[in-house]
Amino acid sequence: MGGVRVLAVDGPSGAGKSTFAAKVVAALGARTALVSTDAFATWECPVAWWPQLERGVLAPLAHGRPGEYRKVDWTSGEPRPGELVRLPVPDVLVLEGVSSGRRSIRPRLSHLCWLEGGTEAERLDRAVARDGEASREELRRWQAFERGWFAVDETREAAQTRLP
Repeated sequence: MGGVRVLAVDGPSGAGKSTFAAKVVAALGARTALVSTDAFATWECPVAWWPQLERGVLAPLAHGRPGEYRKVDWTSGEPRPGELVRLPVPDVLVLEGVSSGRRSIRPRLSHLCWLEGGTEAERLDRAVARDGEASREELRRWQAFERGWFAVDETREAAQTRLP
């Protein structure tokens, strides 16, 4: 993608993608940027927000220009537009989250890493611990969506690295 190498860290919710991606960014150090799909996704719009990421981040970076995006703010319990994040052109962009390794971006990825993160029940428990008990039913619906999304997109099968 231009001069920017892109690592996608994908897998189901609660698999540990955010933790893993943060460790990768810390290990790579300066000139590495992290963008999470959590900054875009909502319960009602799990993956259709991609054009926002494309226009605001991926296209500008591919042309050597800084990107920007507006994070979803969940502090009120409902998604609403949040802070504007400006993204200088990095050497490496770590794109983390559900659908970050989607079929449409794979030709531009330097590497796709899949995190399985245990059983669906284990991942649900971790996601509830992270997001709160009130999110359990939404997370169950999200997991059902993910099963279908990943099966059709064949994300796991396309990954060069698969972690348990």
